[in-house]
Amino acid sequence: KTPRYRALICRWNVVLPDLGALAGFALALADLARTTAQGFVDPRGAAVLKADRSFVTALDLQIEAALRAAIMGQFPDHGILGEEAGGERLAAGWVWVIDPIDGTAPFIAGVPVWGTLIALCHRGEPVIGIIDLPASDRRLLGVRGQRTTENGKPVRTSDCRDLSAAIAAVCNPDFFPKPDRPVLARLETATAWRIYGAACLSYAQLATGLIDLHVDCGFKPHDLMALRPVIEGAGGVIGDWQGRPITLHGDGTVLMAATRDVFDQARRRVISG
Repeated sequence: KTPRYRALICRWNVVLPDLGALAGFALALADLARTTAQGFVDPRGAAVLKADRSFVTALDLQIEAALRAAIMGQFPDHGILGEEAGGERLAAGWVWVIDPIDGTAPFIAGVPVWGTLIALCHRGEPVIGIIDLPASDRRLLGVRGQRTTENGKPVRTSDCRDLSAAIAAVCNPDFFPKPDRPVLARLETATAWRIYGAACLSYAQLATGLIDLHVDCGFKPHDLMALRPVIEGAGGVIGDWQGRPITLHGDGTVLMAATRDVFDQARRRVISG
């Protein structure tokens, strides 16, 4: 079952195995997540509010359990980090990162912006990312060194280069701690418009050129790892608020932009306080 690997040098100057077979397996995981979700009823009746004010449903648990079992069956030496069941073998060279339902609150409310995030990290660096949006039958795949695709077709971020013209997105302003809320105020005055509450749909919209900027904080690895391969493969820029790459060991802040110009302009606003 183990795929044959061939070494290659990618543009990040890191020696990696051939990612094709691993990307194929990641796509199979996304199919499994969709199959698990089919026919699920009464999401609100099965929802529980966790200590961090996020929800978990029976479907979150079912999807994550199914994906973990599939990974362990195919790659027993790989690590796994999931939102609901935590981590195992996290010191492994390869670690799969799973968010079974990103946007659980919208899912419970029947707002079709939720999806599944699947990532594979190599030595802490995300190299494969999937944003799967079952409600709109969209799936974005990012593979390091390759162009991001949506349903198999290449996509690209917008050419917006002026922050004042940018449409910006934030998952939920309520999750910003009080010391970080001035960041939102500064970006509100600096951007053309803001979109709130779109969950992982906003990441897909950025990768496909419809949103120009996204800012958030307080994220955990399962929220972030799938995003870097998707956004970078679409021509965008992603990093934390200090401008550092997104990795398994980051600080939970994130800034994503369609272009380097918008990223740099937004970052100056973010850190200006």
